[in-house]
Amino acid sequence: MGKGDKKSRRGKIILGSFGVRRPRKKVLKHEIKPVKEIAVKELKDKKPLKEKKETAPVPEPIETIEVKQAVKVKETKAVKEKAEPKAAKAVKEKKEVSEEKPVKEAKPKKEKKI
Repeated sequence: MGKGDKKSRRGKIILGSFGVRRPRKKVLKHEIKPVKEIAVKELKDKKPLKEKKETAPVPEPIETIEVKQAVKVKETKAVKEKAEPKAAKAVKEKKEVSEEKPVKEAKPKKEKKI
């Protein structure tokens, strides 16, 4: 019962045939739905705008004169005189180069014992 079998489902898929074992899918026909008629909406009567109540007139503000006290003036500090800049340091002398160390001589090779 494999791909070459004409009676099995797998074989019918491979061969591209239909039958009792592999029936075709039914095609669904789309029904046309009736269009609903758009009902004309009646316009509702709008409510009248609310009338604003009259408010009592606002009395004019009375001008008040405020007396400000004089602000005390802070005393300023005396300005310090700037000190003279310091003199530049003297340049140090370079140290003398020390003598080179003598190179050690190579040790003589030892002779092998036979």
